[in-house]
Amino acid sequence: MAVPGAQEFVPESHDLGTLAAAARGCRGCGLYRDAEQTVFGAGPTSAKLMLVGEQPGDQEDRAGQPFVGPAGRLLDKALIAAEVDRGDVYVTNVVKHFKFTRAAGSKRRIHKTPSRTEVVACRPWLFAELTAVAPEVVVLLGATAAKALMGSDFRLTAHRGEVLELSDEAAAALPGSDPYLLATPHPSSVLRGPSDKRDAAFAALVEDLHTAVGLLA
Repeated sequence: MAVPGAQEFVPESHDLGTLAAAARGCRGCGLYRDAEQTVFGAGPTSAKLMLVGEQPGDQEDRAGQPFVGPAGRLLDKALIAAEVDRGDVYVTNVVKHFKFTRAAGSKRRIHKTPSRTEVVACRPWLFAELTAVAPEVVVLLGATAAKALMGSDFRLTAHRGEVLELSDEAAAALPGSDPYLLATPHPSSVLRGPSDKRDAAFAALVEDLHTAVGLLA
């Protein structure tokens, strides 16, 4: 069955409150059926820096807020190390519903990467947030977020830390928007990585955030 996409649910508004309220009723893909709720972005409309992740996790789905679980706490730590006040940053995800699976006989919800079809279906909400906030710099946290704005052929390992531009497709959907883009691994990858390499991975994340801050006018 074809995925209708979120576009028909996105109002013509630059008000984040209006967008967030509308997103709660989105039926642009099937992920809303199992998730607890829509998890929209959070932060000031005036934010110069936007951080974009993949999708909400288990704790975010229950709380209705982005980046409040383990990855969010590590991100907070990295922002502090990079001398960034999270209160000045707009934080969101490409996909607004938690996609998960369960092992046989278990109630534990295990993260499942959204498909490209689901990313594209949900992406109009991200485009609306980018238009409303108009950040100067966007940090793409992880491959899913990076490919959403850079195209499906984008390789994070090849372009990590580089100053990037929107793909032609994303640029066409965001006329007049020309933020600096920077891609870095998702904070969850630091948590999942080998214990003897976590300090180095965390330091690299902080360095990328420093680079992003340095791009602000």
